[in-house]
Amino acid sequence: MAIKILLVDDNPTFVAAVSAFLARLPEVEVVAHAANGRQGLAQIAQHRPDLVLLDIAMPEMNGLEMAARLREQPDPPRMVFLSMHDSSGYHIAAHGLGSSFVSKANFVDGLLPIITQMQQDEQD
Repeated sequence: MAIKILLVDDNPTFVAAVSAFLARLPEVEVVAHAANGRQGLAQIAQHRPDLVLLDIAMPEMNGLEMAARLREQPDPPRMVFLSMHDSSGYHIAAHGLGSSFVSKANFVDGLLPIITQMQQDEQD
């Protein structure tokens, strides 16, 4: 069974790069994209992804606010923050919300182990 992924980021160039990377992975499906947290919450309700990759700095509703709202829901999807702003404050905020943080500069190296672990957990 494929891991369903939602991308929430307002940078279309980065979304295209992540989508192209994920399309090459077996058993991974990008189910939707959203440009801000409000759209992301709507896409989650519609697609029920297993993993949400979200930017922190976005218009309308940022990724931290979106993650906090998701944590209030029963059985939220796993979340990984992707950001160009690789600051200790963002790492702390992500971990405080029970999420991982991956720098956009190293998203391939950071995401691959997370996705591989999710696939292994699904097989067990």
